[in-house]
Amino acid sequence: MAMSVAGPSGRGGRRGRKPVMAEINVTPMVDVMLVLLIIFMVAAPLMTSSIDIDLPIASGGKSISSNAPPLTLSVKRTSGSCNSSVDLYLGDAPIAAADLLPKIKAIRETRSDAESVVYLRGDKDVCYTDMMKLLGEIRAANYKANIVIIPEGGS
Repeated sequence: MAMSVAGPSGRGGRRGRKPVMAEINVTPMVDVMLVLLIIFMVAAPLMTSSIDIDLPIASGGKSISSNAPPLTLSVKRTSGSCNSSVDLYLGDAPIAAADLLPKIKAIRETRSDAESVVYLRGDKDVCYTDMMKLLGEIRAANYKANIVIIPEGGS
């Protein structure tokens, strides 16, 4: 009653099959890693500053590219009208207005002449007088100052 499926060589039904390959296919893993690399390359510049400041929009100027991390001073109005309270941040760390000039002078002594630029990021609600006071302090510390804006039609 039993039937034999074996062919003339006696090996059963495996006569036309190739042997099993025991290698790992890394192509899908490389594809996933390249996609993740591109995502991180696009997202990294967006995470440069953690202080939420609403920058004003203006035309003109040019973007500057440098390998060294810039010294950034951020100004955010906390309350009231002009000449009222503002929060200052040197990099991402809060700093008191009285400590600003000695701190940036000390930083200036450790940097080269090529790195003597301070990027001033001011909230669009900060008064002109507050920004001019800060520009004066930056110049007194022997720095060049660049005011950061959002170009028209960009973000």
